[in-house]
Amino acid sequence: METPKASRPVTGIFWMVITGLNFVAVTAIVKHVGSDVPAAQAAFLRYMLGLVFLIPMIKPIMAAGLTGRQLKLFGWRGVVHTIAVILWFFAMARIPIAEVTAMNYLSPIYVSLGAALFMGERLPPRRLAAVVFALIGAMIILRPGIKAIEIGHIAMLGTAICFAAGYLLAKQLSGEVSAAVVVGMLSITVTIGLAPFAWAVWVTPTWEQLGWLFLVACFATAGHYAMTLAFAAAPLTVTQPVTFLQLVWAVLLGAIVFGEAVDGWVVFGGAVIMASVSFITWREAVARRAITPVVSATKV
Repeated sequence: METPKASRPVTGIFWMVITGLNFVAVTAIVKHVGSDVPAAQAAFLRYMLGLVFLIPMIKPIMAAGLTGRQLKLFGWRGVVHTIAVILWFFAMARIPIAEVTAMNYLSPIYVSLGAALFMGERLPPRRLAAVVFALIGAMIILRPGIKAIEIGHIAMLGTAICFAAGYLLAKQLSGEVSAAVVVGMLSITVTIGLAPFAWAVWVTPTWEQLGWLFLVACFATAGHYAMTLAFAAAPLTVTQPVTFLQLVWAVLLGAIVFGEAVDGWVVFGGAVIMASVSFITWREAVARRAITPVVSATKV
């Protein structure tokens, strides 16, 4: 008899920690590459080099017999995810790692709002209050009128919204096709979507830059795989709060490796957002729904 996933919380937490480490490695490498490679081109190379991981998914995609409606949904998901990835790479080169990580926590909040507005999901008072607190957390990070809001911050707000839109589209498709098809089609559509943007700003990359961007693809793929193992081992109510460690690691990484100042307000704002996301996840578990994604599910 298979062990219920809820009875393996330690395993779930372990794999979610590994997930976070992989995604922090992604942010570190992208930060290291910086603006030497334009954001659209860097994003395109990350996805193009990562197509090698698509090989096991080719057969399921070919056998899926996708309908015109499904292809349209996959196309729209590719569009919004393409925009999100470009904005994320752009922000990563311009604002501290901790701020990028903290603001990425907003994606599940936008998913909750989008599910209520476009999918008919209820938004009861306690859930609405959690959304409001998360937005307050974002204001704590940005502190408009107290510190300058840079273009990188605006890019991250757009990133979170676009990732949320992509997740809602994927949610509609997940009940119709396999996970391999959903992941594989995302890789294909985003690579195609990024190609013209990359061509418009193309600079010849060095072999070293190509190597770093291939590592981004490797760590991102490993992160998503570890996340699936975490989901299989324990419910989101156990694994979701662990994602806050990503902000801790991002702060340490930014301070130690990149010499970025530690901003306590960013950590506090991120904690407020993460607490709100965890509360919404818990409420959905109680109600036996599954709309709000884990933070790591809205990553590049």
